[in-house]
Amino acid sequence: MLAKLTTKNQITLPRKVVQEFVGIEYFDADVQDGRIVLAPVRMQPVDATLGGVREKMKKLGITPADVTEAVRWARSKEP
Repeated sequence: MLAKLTTKNQITLPRKVVQEFVGIEYFDADVQDGRIVLAPVRMQPVDATLGGVREKMKKLGITPADVTEAVRWARSKEP
């Protein structure tokens, strides 16, 4: 199957290819042995991820003040 690269560096994938990846909106692109390789990536909604982080922080007893102090400490270090 043929796919054309546009002047805006976009490639339209053939319908037969896309039909194999129902529900997938993102692909990881890589170059291997002179070929473009696309791998499907399932993205999680930010809210779900953020909720999980907040839940984990609560279980660990990490407070917003702890996070603020950690950010302050990290920003004060020289690279």
